[in-house]
Amino acid sequence: MNHAPRDLLASRPAKSAEILAIFEGANAPATAPAAKPIRVALIGTYTPRKCGIATFTADIAEKLREFHAEVGVEVYALDDPAAPLAYDAGTQVIAGNDAETFAQTARTINESGVDAVWLQHEYGIFGGDDGQAVCDFVDRLAAPLILTCHTVLAEPSERQRAILCHLITRASRIMVMSRHSRELLVREYGANPETLEVIEHGAPDRPFGRQAEFKARFGLTGRKVLMTFGLLGPGKGLERAIEALPAVVEHHPEAIYRIVGATHPNLVASEGESYREGLMALAERLDVADHIEWDNRFLDNEELLDQLEACDIYITPYPNLQQSTSGTLSYAVALGKAVISTRYLHACELLGDGMGVLIEPGSHEEIARAVNTLLDNPAELACVQRRAYNRGRETIWPRFADATARLAAGAVAPAPRRAPLTATPGLSGVIAMSDATGMLQHSVGIVPNRQHGYCLDDNVRALMLMNLAEGLHPTERMRWSMVYASFIQDAWNPDAKRFRNFMRFDRTWCEDIGSDDSNGRAIWALGHTAHCAPDPDIREWARNLYECTLPQLGDIGSPRAIAFQVLGAAAMLRVAPGHEASIATLEHGGHVLEKLLGGERRPDWAWFEAVLGYDNPRLSQAMIEAGVALGREDWVRSGLDTLEWICRRQVSSSGLFRPIGSESFGKPHTYLPFDQQPLEAQAAIEAALSAHRAGGDAYWYEHATAAWSWFFGGNDRGVQLADMTTGRCRDGVTPRGVNRNCGAESILAFQLSHYAMLALYRMQTESPEGSLLEPARETAR
Repeated sequence: MNHAPRDLLASRPAKSAEILAIFEGANAPATAPAAKPIRVALIGTYTPRKCGIATFTADIAEKLREFHAEVGVEVYALDDPAAPLAYDAGTQVIAGNDAETFAQTARTINESGVDAVWLQHEYGIFGGDDGQAVCDFVDRLAAPLILTCHTVLAEPSERQRAILCHLITRASRIMVMSRHSRELLVREYGANPETLEVIEHGAPDRPFGRQAEFKARFGLTGRKVLMTFGLLGPGKGLERAIEALPAVVEHHPEAIYRIVGATHPNLVASEGESYREGLMALAERLDVADHIEWDNRFLDNEELLDQLEACDIYITPYPNLQQSTSGTLSYAVALGKAVISTRYLHACELLGDGMGVLIEPGSHEEIARAVNTLLDNPAELACVQRRAYNRGRETIWPRFADATARLAAGAVAPAPRRAPLTATPGLSGVIAMSDATGMLQHSVGIVPNRQHGYCLDDNVRALMLMNLAEGLHPTERMRWSMVYASFIQDAWNPDAKRFRNFMRFDRTWCEDIGSDDSNGRAIWALGHTAHCAPDPDIREWARNLYECTLPQLGDIGSPRAIAFQVLGAAAMLRVAPGHEASIATLEHGGHVLEKLLGGERRPDWAWFEAVLGYDNPRLSQAMIEAGVALGREDWVRSGLDTLEWICRRQVSSSGLFRPIGSESFGKPHTYLPFDQQPLEAQAAIEAALSAHRAGGDAYWYEHATAAWSWFFGGNDRGVQLADMTTGRCRDGVTPRGVNRNCGAESILAFQLSHYAMLALYRMQTESPEGSLLEPARETAR
């Protein structure tokens, strides 16, 4: 590995105030609650839908509004178009579960500029098998994703596992309501522990010990009241509680068991009230019907709590021991009820250490024994109730709201750092990735990865950087220019009349013919070098190889490769006006792009292709450069119009640069926000430079400034990619944050972006409209 001498690395130090270390803040503590207001899009089923998820979603919205007004909540309610509901004013409704509906909703959320999206996940509520439509939905969301996992299965199906794993890869923060769920997500689903937070289910805050008052209100004075509430269904285990009643009533004839809640609507839809009727028939057979009171309603929250206050013992005889969350259990504990429960996960965590009584599932004898033990010993009953109430102070709504506000604030991307415009990036990151052969492609973190060898694409970019780098000693510039130029020269395969692209670390080529795009980039670099290289001998070499290879690449058909050739030809014409092969390349490229644009353009899609790929602005930039060189004003106008079209789609509603994500590739007439790569910021800045030269509109400087700021945290995750000290750059922005590798493409994209940005800066300061620079500087902060 070759290393630059000390004088190269320090050849032109950046201004100290503008040097930003790439590792700064990497180990910073978790974000505290935001001092400024934040906005959260909250997604889930929602009241008046009768289900636990809907109630929980409503609780989040209500309690944040009550206790943390700085967190603005915008609700998006999942609605069933077959049974639509009427929602409160201000609630956005996702009416349906088809892909188009979710795509439209994602766009609405992205355009709203919320700081985070908080999604309640339960299998089945998002449409498709096991609710798999949620995967495409979250892929389209740009804001940081907060995920609440309401169900974490220990033994999921293959599809269920795939769905949850996908959601985990997209989430910035994950909320679970039990320690067991957290451990399961880490162990079985590969979740990063740092993203996980346990926030127990919230519960009401009411005074302790008001049973007598509320018993009188409901005509229960003198009774020993047992209670279960919630939506009724076979998974509640109510049969066992009813079977326990004969033994309870024998010892405590004043006991009454109140079963409060409607039958689950899905069960009613499929079976009517046959389940409830079966329970009632069981009570008749056991001769305890007079000791059961049924309240077949879905009660509003306040009435439900009033009824809960009237009970002495709360029973949850659930047979499913994997249940990780029970809102009813949380309510009962917080109101100071003695709870008898089977050992499902939530109960074990909430009722341990004497906070309640845990029993084995499926045993009515254990239920009867536990109830009688407490009723036989009023002092112990009171102690259990008091312990439960004290435990519930940890989960009351103010504490829940505090925790959820911290969770939301912790997901929000931090504000971008000030993006320096004039400080020169160091070159040690470039040199560290280079050796006597050329520049290596990839890295692991900041360490070059020799296994992937070299490629022409990166070495042509590296040569272009040597043409532009400022403050570089001539000897060092020549040294590295020779390395990268030699790679390009060796890449040319005269037999195949094409450049090769990929080379192994042992200097053997992996192929005889490289991609069209790599060949187009080679022509671009040769034209650029012939025009920009400081050394006349390098310029002569580049022109000779350009004139040798360009005529043999006329059959290249890739639109981007054609665009790259056009950019190289435009550069050559600046040094050799009238160069016939370059003029022919510009004419051919301009006509091809013009035809593509005419074939794909439609009112909502002013673009050259039905899909958006990488380096999109290069197509517009090539039309602008060809139009300027050949005096084709129509081409210039088409280039400017299409560049503005793609630029508008690469800026968020809050003004952040949001490049077309690589996950968009191959998806017609749509685009996704991730993964975001430095190459796209470079293309946006350099195309803006061409547009500014052609039209002088300040908009191009402002857009380029937004793209430049992207490197320094002006992105959807607020992560810093670029390091001015070393000149390194991380490989991109993912839904979870930064890709920490520093490959050649990313480093060179940052370095070349700097020089395009510097050229724009100088044009602004030298122009009569230089005052436009100040608003742009503010944008960069």
